[in-house]
Amino acid sequence: MSAFGRILLCYDATREGRRALRHGASLAEQLNAETHLLAILNSLAWTQGADVASAVPFDALEQSAREILHDGIETLAARGVIATPHFAIGDPLVHIPFFARELKADLVVVGHRRSGPVRRWWSGNNDRLLLDRISCAVLVAMDPEHANAHDPVETLSAHA
Repeated sequence: MSAFGRILLCYDATREGRRALRHGASLAEQLNAETHLLAILNSLAWTQGADVASAVPFDALEQSAREILHDGIETLAARGVIATPHFAIGDPLVHIPFFARELKADLVVVGHRRSGPVRRWWSGNNDRLLLDRISCAVLVAMDPEHANAHDPVETLSAHA
């Protein structure tokens, strides 16, 4: 058996999430790994957007997140990868490490969207904490088209 016998794929239907799903599916298929798919309804992001929170019922958001999970499972199945679905509501920085531990994952696959320091500060997002909370390998799928090493804002955010 390979070093990555159990893989946890984190999926949210964004471009970065779809990229992570594709990379994770390829690995799972090649390694014949036990595969788990996790969709998280980020309740913190939902409650921070007061306009959105008042306009969209929580039940509709939860249903949408469950549909995203179903979509991910179907996408994997079309590639011949059977995955166990998992759904959580809350902070991804809490749930991803929890599921990685509980499932005894050897590899966690996540998507990442680059953002500058102002956007990161405004959103309260500190994705780097995820790496400190997971004790297995992590594959971060990024969009190479949006990686511009000459962009001083992005360069600064990478070192912040």
